[in-house]
Amino acid sequence: MFFNDTKSFKRIVSISAAAVCMLSSLNVAPTSYLEADAANKVLSAFEITKDMKVGWNLGNTLDAYAQKPDPNDPNTYIPVESAGLETETCWNNPKATQELFNAIKAKGFNTVRIPTTWFQHLDSQNNIDPAWLARVHEVVDYAINNDMYVILNVHHEEGWINRPDLATAYDEIKPKLMKLWEQIATEFKDYDQHLIFECMNEPRAKGTDHEWWYATPVAEADVINKLEADFVKLIRGMDGDYAKTRLLMLPGYVASSDKTFLNQIVLPENDDYLAVSIHAYTPYNFTMNTNTEEGAYHDTFTTEFSNDLAYNLQNFRDMFVNKGIPVVIGEMGTSNFGNTQARVDWTTQYFTTTKKYGIPCVLWDNNIESNPDNPGECHGYINRETGEWLQSSLPIINKMMEIMNDDTIVWGSEGKMPEYDHQDLSQGKVYLSTPTEIDASKSDVYQNTTPGEPEVTWDDMKGKEVAIKYTGDTPVLAVSDKNYKGWKEMSPYTIDEKNGIAYYLVDKAVPQVWEGELSDIKHMQARTNAVTNIEKIVFLDAPDIEIDVPIDKTKKYSIEFGTTDRTGTLVMTIEGKAGTDLNGCVGFNGNGWEKVEWEATVGSNGTVKVEVPMSNFPASVDAAEIQIWLGAEDVDLAGFEVVAAQPVTDPVTDPVTDPVTDPVTDPVTDPATDDPTAHDALLDGDANGDGFVDMADVVMVMQATLNPGKYGVNGTSADRITKDGEIAADVDGNAGLTANDALVIQRFTLKLIPSISRK
Repeated sequence: MFFNDTKSFKRIVSISAAAVCMLSSLNVAPTSYLEADAANKVLSAFEITKDMKVGWNLGNTLDAYAQKPDPNDPNTYIPVESAGLETETCWNNPKATQELFNAIKAKGFNTVRIPTTWFQHLDSQNNIDPAWLARVHEVVDYAINNDMYVILNVHHEEGWINRPDLATAYDEIKPKLMKLWEQIATEFKDYDQHLIFECMNEPRAKGTDHEWWYATPVAEADVINKLEADFVKLIRGMDGDYAKTRLLMLPGYVASSDKTFLNQIVLPENDDYLAVSIHAYTPYNFTMNTNTEEGAYHDTFTTEFSNDLAYNLQNFRDMFVNKGIPVVIGEMGTSNFGNTQARVDWTTQYFTTTKKYGIPCVLWDNNIESNPDNPGECHGYINRETGEWLQSSLPIINKMMEIMNDDTIVWGSEGKMPEYDHQDLSQGKVYLSTPTEIDASKSDVYQNTTPGEPEVTWDDMKGKEVAIKYTGDTPVLAVSDKNYKGWKEMSPYTIDEKNGIAYYLVDKAVPQVWEGELSDIKHMQARTNAVTNIEKIVFLDAPDIEIDVPIDKTKKYSIEFGTTDRTGTLVMTIEGKAGTDLNGCVGFNGNGWEKVEWEATVGSNGTVKVEVPMSNFPASVDAAEIQIWLGAEDVDLAGFEVVAAQPVTDPVTDPVTDPVTDPVTDPVTDPATDDPTAHDALLDGDANGDGFVDMADVVMVMQATLNPGKYGVNGTSADRITKDGEIAADVDGNAGLTANDALVIQRFTLKLIPSISRK
């Protein structure tokens, strides 16, 4: 985690040599601690993570680093090359104290992570400043004195670990990293298993376009894996009673919680004291993101957010804990957006799930309670000077402790994936026997899925599960009708990792996802999100089990618009829970599968209209599929219209009926009072009288002009336009309501013209 407080820069002051000598004499563990530890048994890695329980980060303190104005840009700051003990407070946090650690312990925390930055405290030979090492030692002992676990790491190592050329920097990084850890490990060699070493923090290609996300950062991942293998070898080869049994935490690229990066972690073999280190501020759009255009939302912990959280935490369990590899979530939390109840709801699911999986969590705390300029980085929980818990976040802390103390939630009770008895593949009905490579990057030529042949029926699926033997990325299974429409996907409910077989309980999943008649199903295909080699697909008899089948919650609706003029607009009406944030797409088969993405929020009236210009769809495309992603469970597509465009009449060059000389045909004049001002209160363009001018008014005008017998003023429909609506919507400068008025209103709603007027 990184917080760059550019307003807190202070001039660097060196410490005296005498102080260095005095502080360096403190490099021994407390005598009482070592004596007490002598009788302790050696714990296994999973016993350690269970005993860690729940942790807290001393963020933005020992990991802070001094900065100076960039000579090329005075408005930005860059790290200085070296600094002294003042770095502990240079990001405006107070010095750590024993009293603070006592308060953390008293609240129920049993682990403290002490992020520590070292690069400003090294000489030209990479020797650690004795004063700095002594101060780190002193802070570690604050926790050890309370019989707590301590995670000590190498944190904001700017420029030499976190660097743009990380992919090619292994030979430069290794000597410095190994010398640094050799000194740290020597300093603490007499400390038992309560002290944990974390090799790096969030190693990444800093300053690149893939610093925080990159689909396949293979080269960077390889460097990280090699450095961590060197780190493990170094620690295990050192002196000390606990060198072989000290828990070592190893992160992947940027310590990401994303499955793409977790898949790239390669742990050294034959070592029982390694744990995967993950930072999981998930789902990011709820916990930290402030960009609403990207889907950020904080008012409530929505069903969609809950599903995302469940998916990510289950990945940690399935990929590591289930295989006998401990996981420590070294950083997690939700920024304070003034959304206390939503944060409590998130905390409830997060800690209940991780406790069942046997994964300790370490809460990130940077001592920032609020910051209007950067609201996504407000992770303050305790007043570090008084030891009092902040009221804005105390309910979150209390919920964490409530769950940890709840004996009905058993630690590690769901750490193993359920085991099921499956038929042998040789006993099933083979559906696909030809080995096939599918590649997500080849969707434009339909090679991201297996063939849709032979056809299948619901009778083929009843009472069955589908087994896919594969290598590579885990596939999803999809079904569709004879025209490949109504496409629905499902994930495997269990995976045999040893034999590379994914199982899909189609007997229960298909009825949950399929929206039409089950007899309409004709195709079954495997699809990949990356690259997958499919060896075979087989129908097996389904085991007699009841499970929550993992299904794709996307809602999809097939639409047809034929040869409609591409200058018009596709208007989708979505109904559902007010305030629901939505996103999705309109997809079609053009040059391969293409899509136009959209975002919206359901209004207070329970509806929202989403508009997509028809110009996005080639003339050769006569059908598409509307997909709702975020918020799909809380809404439905109520209908859609293609609002055709009409030529705009130029009010300057075309003749306009004079409202004074032609009172009979001019709708501005009230026929009852013959008063030209009688309708001045009407909102120009508001055909439906709801107080807004939007696409609903465009649709109403089109209906009234194209089908006046039903939707005109004297029409038969209850949804017909009123006389006032007809008057308000006559905005094209010509007397009388026509399709041209609809076009003018549409252009106004799309902000193609600045204003409209019926006068």
